[in-house]
Parts: sequence; C-alpha cells; structure tokens
Amino acid sequence: MQVKLLPQDNELYVFAESIDRVAKERAMRQRQLKRLWARLKQLSAMQLIQQELLMQLGAARSQYPRGWRLVEVAVGKHEPHFTYRLNREKLKQIRRREGRYLLRTNLPGSDPAQLWCYYLQLTQIEEAFRNLKGNLAIRPIHHQLESRIEAHIFIAFLAYCLHVTLAQQLRPHAPGLTPRSVLEKFAAVQMIDVEIPTSDGRLIQLSRYTEPAKELNLLLEKLRLALPAQPPPKITAVQAETATPV
Repeated sequence: MQVKLLPQDNELYVFAESIDRVAKERAMRQRQLKRLWARLKQLSAMQLIQQELLMQLGAARSQYPRGWRLVEVAVGKHEPHFTYRLNREKLKQIRRREGRYLLRTNLPGSDPAQLWCYYLQLTQIEEAFRNLKGNLAIRPIHHQLESRIEAHIFIAFLAYCLHVTLAQQLRPHAPGLTPRSVLEKFAAVQMIDVEIPTSDGRLIQLSRYTEPAKELNLLLEKLRLALPAQPPPKITAVQAETATPV
C-alpha cells in the first residue's frame, strides 16, 4: 500500500494505491468481461424476436455490470440483430484506475496513513449496515410493542457480533471465505432424532448431528472449533436424507 498526501484548496487529498487491490479488481473485471463476452456470443447465434433480444441483453447487463461498461452494444431498430465491440480506450482508463483511490477530506492532519485508516473504518461501518439489513434481516420489523422491537434489534445486534467474530477468525486462516459462505457450509450439518425400537415395545430416541464432510472438517480445524462428542450411531447427511421420517 502506498499513500500520498496532496494538499490543495484548504482541503486534503489522499492518493492511495494498493498492489493487492489492483490484482483483485483486475481479476474481477476480467472474469466479468470474459463471461459477458461469452454470453453475447451465445445470444448473437440465437434466433430471437426483438423483445426477447432486448430482455436477454438487459439481463446480461444486470448480471455483468463491470464488463458491460467496457462493451459497446448496438441493437437494430427494426430487426432482432445486434453488434458488439470492446471499447479499448475505456479499458485502458479502467486499467490505470484499478486499485487506486483519491480521497478528499477536511480533517486536520498530515498523516496520510491515518486518513486512509479512517476511510477503511467508514467502509467497515457501511458493510455493517449492509449485513444488518441483508444477511441478518433486521428489517422489516413486524412487531408493534416497543419491548418486542427492542428485543428484535438486540438479537440482530448479537448476531452481528457473532458475524464479526467469525470474520476475524477467518481472516488469518481462510481470508477468501465470508461469514455467510461459512454459515452456508455449516448448514449441511443437521440435527436429527434417531428412534430405535426395542424388542419389548419401547422406543429409544437419540439426538444426533450428521457427520461433517471432509471439507467442513478442515474448516473446523482451521477455525479451531470442535463439535461435541457423540456416541454411535454416527449419521451421515446422505443417510439423513434417505431416512424415513417418523
């Protein structure tokens, strides 16, 4: 990371350049552009009416916004036909800007590294609100009593604390994983009740969790987490799916 201070007009301009961020943004842009180009090539070979073509192009634009900004698409006015080409001049501009930021602030101070840290804190706050609204579904609130509304928000806040804790644990061991993706992996572990009939007519009920797959076991090991021990019988996820519910 390189940070440079540019004082101008009684304001502070901070130029930041990150080599890692350049590589990340460039990979994201290349991936989207490659997929969009393949989709446009596929659409150009399809027999579609005008309305269907416009709908398909709109879907491609919504799915690959980074790539769409670099492609010029021209649709025929009367015929269901379109042409597309890569805007190389805009691609050069994007390549020069990837991983580089110019921040403006009125904060008094001369340490650009500290100002960059403030900016990162701002993005973390915005990410917190996105998690609360999206992943943790703090809204909409359908309660009417004030105590229940406060309880709803409090539970969402506790969930967010766990979300942040999991993100911090993932950072040194699996930085490519997000808390949401990890929770989706853990969702493969199910809690089930195994009922075993006895010869004298009784029914023994045992609570069990399905055995995690190898990938999940590796993740548990990296996070230094251990599931509680359980005696036999051990149940796999496949057995739980094929079992007959009682």
